[in-house]
Amino acid sequence: MRYRATTILVFGLMAGAGCRTGANYAGPSGPRYAGGVVAPRAWGAETTAIRVVTFNIQYARQIDSALALLETAEQLAGADIITLQEMDAPGTSRIAAALGMSYVYYPATLRSATGRDFGNAILSRWPISDDRKIILPHLGRLARTLRTATAATIAVAGVPVRVYSVHLGTIIDLGPGAKRAQAHAVIADAAAYARVIVSGDMNSHGIGREFRAAGYVWPTEHNPRTKRFWNWDHVFLKGLELRDTTSTGVVRDNRHASDHRPVWAEVVFRVPPIKGAPE
Repeated sequence: MRYRATTILVFGLMAGAGCRTGANYAGPSGPRYAGGVVAPRAWGAETTAIRVVTFNIQYARQIDSALALLETAEQLAGADIITLQEMDAPGTSRIAAALGMSYVYYPATLRSATGRDFGNAILSRWPISDDRKIILPHLGRLARTLRTATAATIAVAGVPVRVYSVHLGTIIDLGPGAKRAQAHAVIADAAAYARVIVSGDMNSHGIGREFRAAGYVWPTEHNPRTKRFWNWDHVFLKGLELRDTTSTGVVRDNRHASDHRPVWAEVVFRVPPIKGAPE
């Protein structure tokens, strides 16, 4: 009887999740949304810092609250690069316009529960080029939902930095091996680039070990929790470094904008480019 009850529960959850899923955008080229303005801030002669922010804005529901937070929180205001997750196109466009930033956004799915697209965005104060959607392996086991990463090259003071906005599968939808495979899809795509920022909702803390093993610095490893009891939202760096050990953190008061808290990091960027490294 216990086995039967468990089976009924599992299939009930699968059926319910399936009804709420909507459609996956499985094509590699779109849908794609881009726009905004480019207004780079002043750049130092030798060394300066890029402020990177990542924020999962739950289902893009509380855009007003999220925007107020991004505009006024001391650690977030004036960010140079922002990666957003669980976004739709109108919410992304509104935030970019209000902050005076350019953006690119690719949805992964259309969720019938909300009637909105669901995907990842990159916002920048520098020109964006060579953007694409990366299809991550393994559909969610319950609702068969697709996960993607949004990738783009940002010309910071004319030097290319490859940026990824990532949202890996949940602990309910994917086992550890499948989640590692998703992380390695991003790592593989970034292998050809000298300077890389990977940030977003990893739905995991331990996945950072995969990035570290691939040569990345993991500055957010010891940050406070970003969702309930977990530290799941992270920034990983390759060819860049944290300004100092105090230059990352979590904004604890998220003003009810999401079920996640935003993460920030001050990344030191040196010019001219690293000689002999692939661009």
